[in-house]
Amino acid sequence: MIYKDSESTTDDWNRHWQDLANYASENPAQNYRHRTVLKVLRAAGIRDTVRLLDIGSGQGDFLRKAAKRWPAAELVGVELSQTGVEITRRKVPRARVFAADVFGRSPEIAFLEGWAEAAVCSEVLEHIDDPVAFLRAASFYLAPGACLVITVPGGPVSSFDQYIGHRQHFTARQVAGLLSSAGFKVHRVMRAGFPFFNLYRKVVIARGEKLAQDLKTRPAGVSFFFARSVMAMFRVLFHANFFDSPFGWQIVAVVRKATT
Repeated sequence: MIYKDSESTTDDWNRHWQDLANYASENPAQNYRHRTVLKVLRAAGIRDTVRLLDIGSGQGDFLRKAAKRWPAAELVGVELSQTGVEITRRKVPRARVFAADVFGRSPEIAFLEGWAEAAVCSEVLEHIDDPVAFLRAASFYLAPGACLVITVPGGPVSSFDQYIGHRQHFTARQVAGLLSSAGFKVHRVMRAGFPFFNLYRKVVIARGEKLAQDLKTRPAGVSFFFARSVMAMFRVLFHANFFDSPFGWQIVAVVRKATT
């Protein structure tokens, strides 16, 4: 997920996806984010044959959903982790997925310059030391006028968040400022997720150290009945979240790349 810049500390994202791929797929917060992003893209009038780029495509869960929503779309994912790329290729065989560094302008994705008509960058900026530089680098791959949907976490940073590499969380105003500084035209910044996403995040905050310890000591892919039950409950409750409110802790931004 994370992309390197000159100041970043080293994160082992191959191990991250080896350990957390199953957890992420079951995570109701991720499912809620993806559902929200799809809703935003539909509202933006994305056509069925769109060229869609997932920046920081992780282990491919969003691309799998996008493939179902737009069967004729051209789908590309860019991900730093080779492990994440391999998992994605198994999940979404028709997507082209590359293990590449956006900051480094990796030669294997040079052909994507100005390619994407729509793009998603979900839960990436919180892992980056210089989000503005990252956004400027990412814009290289977008066509003029392309729609970009960003999601980032708001609210407090838990011990678990720190364990999985979060540098910071954001306010809606901060996100708008970052995107404007990177040269994008900001259409809307939403505070999604109130009240049940916030409640879920409070559970994570309260159990942050315990969650991090569990990941260190339990075998990869192990899931327990209680955790599964809690996640299943929140998957249902998340359908009652407000799409935008003054209080939501899931920040969602919709921007366009400048046309000149």
